Amino acid sequence: MTDQPTINPDEIHEFVRERYGAIARSADTATAVSCCGPSATTDVSCCGGEAGSCNTTLYDPALLEGLPVDVSGLSLGCGDPVTIAALHKGERVLDLGSGGGIDCFLASKQVGAEGYVIGVDMTPDMLTKANANKQKMGVRNVEFRQGQIEAMPVESDSMDVVMSNCVINLSPDKPAVFREAFRVLRSGGRVSISDIVTEGNFSPELRAQADKWAECVTGAIDVSVYTGFMREAGFVDIQVVDKYDADGIVPIQAGMPRIFSARITARKV
Repeated sequence: MTDQPTINPDEIHEFVRERYGAIARSADTATAVSCCGPSATTDVSCCGGEAGSCNTTLYDPALLEGLPVDVSGLSLGCGDPVTIAALHKGERVLDLGSGGGIDCFLASKQVGAEGYVIGVDMTPDMLTKANANKQKMGVRNVEFRQGQIEAMPVESDSMDVVMSNCVINLSPDKPAVFREAFRVLRSGGRVSISDIVTEGNFSPELRAQADKWAECVTGAIDVSVYTGFMREAGFVDIQVVDKYDADGIVPIQAGMPRIFSARITARKV
């Protein structure tokens, strides 16, 4: 099973790094930005088209109480993988593409002082922002590490939960991401993912546009291919919990398939 990019993977990484670095640098003026918008100041989410609806659409407002605006305003996701994960006290959680840290900080509350959360991100500006947010909040059970999700700087068999929010679609090597997620999970561990997927495929011409890839558009793949990559990595009980139509959010062009924000769960035996 293959679904390879038609542009150089390094070019994809660079476009993604620059886009999200720019978002982090402009975070003082950007509010409720999303993974799908073409601008760092776009005020929509993948799952809701109303301006300013990102926080209320993606998260239970009660979860966001007490979070600084630097955290809640830098939500770049398309769902709420923390709630999907149903975390327990004492669990160790890994967030792939942790950005400004919102999902890490939400998870840290649920796993408690006896638990631990690691966020991995490849963008230095995002890591700077996340660590500043951590210091501002006085959080002690969260750590941010620089690295690519295709080669995670995390020990094998060390995590109870791997979660990700609108990030895996950005990777040029999704099978490697799922192999790495499987590697770092303990036996019995689980994944909780919110991501952009499709029904059908992008044209080669659209797939080759790195800027659209960095906007969480053309890096998205057919949901059956996506779950197939998870299965090949060793995951079982793979479930697409639900899907939200994102056609009204991302700019539609000729050759684009139907686009969704999906919630996906699985576990490691």
